[in-house]
Amino acid sequence: MSPSLSRVLAGGICALIVGMGIGRFAYTPLLPALQQAGGMGAHAAGILASINYVGYLVGSLAAAALPQSWPRVALFRGALLVSIGATVLMALAPDPRLWALSRLIAGIASAAVLILSSEIVVRTLQRYGRPALVGVHFAGVGLGIALTGIVTALLGDRLGWAGGWIVLTALSLVLAPFSWHWLASFEPARPAAATAASSAASPWAPLVALALAYFCEGAGYVVTATFLVAIVKMMPALSDVAPWFWVAVGLAGAPSAILWSRIGARIGLLAALIAAHLVQAVGIVAPVFSDAPVVVLVSALLFGATVIGITALVVAYASRTGGARAGRMIGLLTASFSVGQIVGPMVAGKLAEEGGFDLPLVLAAITVVVGALLLGVGAMAAQGAAFTTRKRVAP
Repeated sequence: MSPSLSRVLAGGICALIVGMGIGRFAYTPLLPALQQAGGMGAHAAGILASINYVGYLVGSLAAAALPQSWPRVALFRGALLVSIGATVLMALAPDPRLWALSRLIAGIASAAVLILSSEIVVRTLQRYGRPALVGVHFAGVGLGIALTGIVTALLGDRLGWAGGWIVLTALSLVLAPFSWHWLASFEPARPAAATAASSAASPWAPLVALALAYFCEGAGYVVTATFLVAIVKMMPALSDVAPWFWVAVGLAGAPSAILWSRIGARIGLLAALIAAHLVQAVGIVAPVFSDAPVVVLVSALLFGATVIGITALVVAYASRTGGARAGRMIGLLTASFSVGQIVGPMVAGKLAEEGGFDLPLVLAAITVVVGALLLGVGAMAAQGAAFTTRKRVAP
């Protein structure tokens, strides 16, 4: 691997640690402390999470609407700085209104960081003829999740509700310069006739199924992604080590994009997405049946091993079928995902306040399975379109 390509991948990893792992997902391990400081129940915590995902939706739509001529690197750098600012904003006062503003801004910035950095990295990998390495880029999300869990587990009790945010802001300031410099050389792709033709020929039915499935994934996965540490905190035998289960999610997630990308290359991207959804559903629902440490740990590992992998597979599918419009397609799919994320925490938080987390977890798992079924429909549509195309071009 050339040094320049290595730097781009490392810069992408650092970007996702800052923008996603910290800017977006630090909320989960720090949530119990925030609830105590701000006097919030599960419903209020779910609303805060949903506000973050409203911002994520706004950021996704904005990124999807960007003209190809706009400077990606400058916009990416701005989003990275805004994400860090939103992180430090969480530490200023134990005020849910301030936290809501922070979560909204962080959502916009994290979506922009994800989409813009992914576009930069994917285009660079295509230029070097190494598109399969996109999974390395997404390791940054898992590493960032693990980092937030480690900070919370080791320092949370000593630093209080604000200390974790301050430490994570400092770590973001250390990592951001690498992304700032190493993702600097990027030229937007120029639409070519062959690319445009291949994009036009892409069947629409699998993309619609993928968008609907990605909505289901957003609505389902987000329940565990928001409340996992709070759920484990309610288990007497595991309360003291709850943040470490979030670390397990991150560590399982770090290599998962590479793993699922390889599976996708072997069995097909849609088939790999179906398998990942089914595995994730098992991970989500497992704590409903047992709070034994091994069961909860396996649940965290299965969840972590799929949530980032699913995103990587979706980006890979959009990149393969979208041609020069891949960045816009990624943005639109992320927007569909975001709508599901908005709904999930509010509903789960309300149900949890009334009767605990068992029902929200069951419903979340069912929603993810529905996404797998939709992907199955999309896969059959793709096979039918391919058969029709072969039939038309046959001599």
